[in-house]
Amino acid sequence: MPRIEATRIVDVDPWTAFAVSQTTGDTRLRWDPFVRRQHHLGGATVAGPGVRTRTVSKHGLRMTSEYTSFHPPDRVGMKMVDGPWFFERFGGGWVFHDLGDGRTEATWRYTFSVRPGVLSPIADRIGIRLLRRDIEQRLAAFATGCADPVVVTAAQELAARWRSSGTT
Repeated sequence: MPRIEATRIVDVDPWTAFAVSQTTGDTRLRWDPFVRRQHHLGGATVAGPGVRTRTVSKHGLRMTSEYTSFHPPDRVGMKMVDGPWFFERFGGGWVFHDLGDGRTEATWRYTFSVRPGVLSPIADRIGIRLLRRDIEQRLAAFATGCADPVVVTAAQELAARWRSSGTT
């Protein structure tokens, strides 16, 4: 299964970086160029273990994903539950490393497999190329979001909710 990843260093602490990566609604739209709409399902108001999220991309593609791991401020993982017909499987995740001095190394990863599987020798190469461009653009936008006072304030409020609820 192909794996694509990109890494950036951002000038915020790991809790803030983690929370920026998990924003939804207007805050997400402020920094993420890929997302047209995104919201949690099933009455959830914030990300967490087992929570499902519905995303519509700028291309009109729709995906429902579910959190498979959730360990703020270090790492988070999701898998596709329902999505574009050409993905057999799709997953994504973030890993955050505290560099000290208010800086964090953020790594974003995608893994995928295509259908029909017989096309994977060609489709994997195309997918790797497209998704690599996508993840690089989104990670650059994430870094910009980590420097946006509006996004950072919303992320810090989100991180405070997780901390106060004991979600770690």
